[in-house]
Parts: sequence; structure tokens; C-alpha cells
Amino acid sequence: MGLRDELLKPIWHAFTALDVDRSGKVSKSQLKVLSHNLCTVMRIPHDPVALEEHFKDDDEGPVSNQGYMPYLNKFILDKVEYFLRKLTEAMGGSWVEENFEDYRLQMIREQQQCLSAWELIELVGKGHLRKGIDHQTLSMGINEVFQELIMDVLKQGYMMKKGHKRKNWTERWFLLRPNSISYYVSEDLTEKKGDIVLDGNCCIESLPDKEGKKCLFIVKCSDKSFEISASDKKKKQEWIQAIQTCINLLRMGQPSPHREARQKRKELRQRLQAEQEELERRMKELQAANENKQQELESVRKKLEEAAANAEEEEQRRLQIQKQMQESYRVELEREKMVRQQMEEQVAQKSSELEQYLQRVRELEDMYRRLEEALEDERQARQDEETVRKLQARLLEEEAAKRAELEQIHLQQQRTISQTEAEKQELENERLAKEAALEAALTQLEQLQNERQGALEQYEEVIKKLEDATNKTKSWKDKVAHHEGLIRLIQPGSKGPHKITNWGPAAFTEAELSLREKSWQEMKNKSTQAQ
Repeated sequence: MGLRDELLKPIWHAFTALDVDRSGKVSKSQLKVLSHNLCTVMRIPHDPVALEEHFKDDDEGPVSNQGYMPYLNKFILDKVEYFLRKLTEAMGGSWVEENFEDYRLQMIREQQQCLSAWELIELVGKGHLRKGIDHQTLSMGINEVFQELIMDVLKQGYMMKKGHKRKNWTERWFLLRPNSISYYVSEDLTEKKGDIVLDGNCCIESLPDKEGKKCLFIVKCSDKSFEISASDKKKKQEWIQAIQTCINLLRMGQPSPHREARQKRKELRQRLQAEQEELERRMKELQAANENKQQELESVRKKLEEAAANAEEEEQRRLQIQKQMQESYRVELEREKMVRQQMEEQVAQKSSELEQYLQRVRELEDMYRRLEEALEDERQARQDEETVRKLQARLLEEEAAKRAELEQIHLQQQRTISQTEAEKQELENERLAKEAALEAALTQLEQLQNERQGALEQYEEVIKKLEDATNKTKSWKDKVAHHEGLIRLIQPGSKGPHKITNWGPAAFTEAELSLREKSWQEMKNKSTQAQ
């Protein structure tokens, strides 16, 4: 049980890793992948339909950890423990846990993860992991496990059977298979006494003790019934459960679990054998192709050797021709050297002559350049002289034009001066006349100011008299209103509009103003005529 708990820890961690949203549930598709990986790692045949069959009534979606554990126990962990449990039960012994732990540590040091069934049987046969079990018991246990797992013998053993005719009890060796129960005289299976055919209509029931027989049960078939007595209650219960399991499987139409696993192992072996044969066939084809390639490579190697020999002969011929050509080139090179030396002497002589000729050419070029410079200076002097002459002529023309223009300006100045003198005299006369008129106007202004001053004094006297009259009238009105109360006096208004000037009310009437204006205009006209 402790080993199962240790095995469940990494499975629980894997389930938790798949639960991304921490809801405590994982989808069925992820559980299928997890189950397949577990079966692959533990080398257990995997049934992809088992998960759907197990959860066929649960269509609500993801599966929780509690819902996944029954499937894990039924289809994975039970298969891991089944072989060891059956082998241990068949041997009737117990494990030496200390030796097993030591061997497990040795496996860890050797980096070995698991054991095959044959390695486990060999290890148990050595006696290191068992206690109180001899080789014969081990052989019998292995034989029993072989009978169950390979030969479909689910259970076997001695029991008492009641006869149908004489009704006597006889000991028989019973073999339980998925669809039948066979019974023999002894366990060597040499003499078979009969079969109990099982189907979906069969049933098994426990019977009370009778006729001195204990641990009774009956197997009822469609045509017969068989009463059987086991050796003890444990054996009786085991046989009843095993037979009932076979009947239930027949009713559901399901094959034996070991037969299905055996069929899968057979198919796996056939597939592996086919793959091995295919691999061998491919290896043979590759070997044949390799031999063909080797032959082709050998022929190519021979051709390359022949080509190398031909190339070597060709290289020798080429070297010989090259030596001959080098000799001819050497002779021609010596002849070329002699010709070159003669040519160099001629070139040196021609070079000296050419140097003298070039010296004369440079002298002539220098003389020609000096002549060109002199001609250029003379041409430039002539151009300067022509320019100066043209400039003098233009200056003379401009001087004559300026002189005529100055004469005209002088005449205009004379005429302007005479006109200015006349205008000056006229302006002087006008100034004198304006000064006289201004003096007369100032005199009239002084007279008007004096008259205005007198008018203001008269106006003040009139205002004073008017205020006195107003005060008297007001006191009289108050008295009348006080005594009578109902009389309203009508106050007389002004008889004519008052003349208003810039200095206040005028001291003269409109007629007087018009007379004064006429006299002032006449005085102005007289002064203008006098000027």
C-alpha cells in the first residue's frame, strides 16, 4: 500500500499541472493523454475506449481527481500489482522488504528504471527477495500464474462434487475458464470427467451445510445444477466470486480480461514481427544496394586508375614538350637580348640628337613668345591711345554742352531776379496795407471792448434790479397765498429774445448791432482804397 501511495504522488502532481484554472477538474482529452503516457512509461497495454466506458454516464464536462482515481486503480495500478500479487498468493510466501530496498538502490545506482517479467522471475528464483519459499513452490506459483494469464485458467483446485445418479460426493480437480468449469480426476489432467458450460442464464448460490458437508454452493445451468463443497469458507467465497465474475462477463458479452490483453500482446508481437521482417527486408535491400554501389565504386575506381595512368603519360609528354619549348625560348631570348642591346645604342644616339633638337626648339619657342609679348604690348598701347583720344573728344563735347546749358541757366536767373524784384515790391506794398488795416481793426477792437465793458456794467445793474423785483414779487405772492390760498398769480414772460454773445448777454439790441456792423464795413473799405 505504501508503494501505491508513492506511485500516486507523481500522478497527482501531473493531474494538478493539467488543472490550469485551479478548478479541481481536468478535461477527458487531457486525461486520455495522461493515461496513455502512464501506460507507456509503465509498459502496460492501454485501452483507449476504457476511459470513455468508465465515464459514459458523466457528460457534464471535466472530471475531478476523485472521479479519476477509480479508473486509475482499475485500469492502471491494479495491472501493475496483479502479477506480483498473483505470484505471491500462488507461492504462499512473503517478501523480504530489506533485500528488495537494497536491490532497488542498486538499480538506481545503475540507472535502471524498471524490470521485465522474466528479470523479476529470475530475481525471485535466486532467493534474495523471498523467505520460506523453495524452488518447487516458486515453480508451482509461476505455473499457476501462467495458467491464469496465458491459458485462461482463472482458478483451479480440489473440491468435492455431488454426483447426479448415485448422489455421492467425490473429490475432483476443478479448472475455471471464462465460459466453462472442467473437472478432472486429479491435477495431472489426464482423465477428464466433465464440463459445466457457463452462459448468461447460469447463476451461483451459496447453500447451507447439509449431509455432513460444509462450505456448499450450487451452480445452476439451463439443463443441470451442480452442488460443490469447498475445503473452507475462504475457498468457497473465492470460487463463488470467480464464477460470478465469469457469468457477469458472459451476460455483458465481454471477453476475458486476460484474453483481451493476450490478444493485444499477440497483435503487438505480430506487429513487431512484421516490423522486424520489414526491417530485415529493407536491410537486405540496402545490403544489395550497398553491394551494387560497391561494384559501381570499384568500376569507378578502376576507371580513375586508368585515367590517372593516362594523365601521368600525358603529363610526361607535356613536360618533354615544355622542356623543348624552354630551350627554344632561351635561344630566342639570347638573340632578343643582342638585338635589344643594339637598339639601346641606337636609341641613346637618337636621344642625344633629339635632345639637341629639342633645345633648339625651346630657344625658338622662347624667341617667338617674346615677339608675341612685344606685339601684344604694342597693340595694347594703340588701344589705350585710341581710348584716350575718344575720351578727350567726348569730354570736349560735354564741355560745350555744359557751357550752353550754363548760359541758358544764367539768362533764366536774370529773368527770375527781375521778376523777384517786382514781386518783392508788390509784396511790400501789400504788407504795408495789411499793417494799416490791422491797426484800424485793433482800434475798432479796443472801441468794441470798451463798449462791451459798459454793456456788462449795464447788464449787472439790470440783473440787480431784476433780483430785487423778483424778491419783492415772491414776498407778495407768499402773502397772497397765505391769506387767500386759492389765487394763482400769472407771472409775465419776457417780451423779446435776449441777445447772447461769447461774453454773455448782449448790452445792445439787434438793430444797434446791424448799425455797428455797417459802420465797421465802411471803415474797412476806406482803408483798402487808401492803400
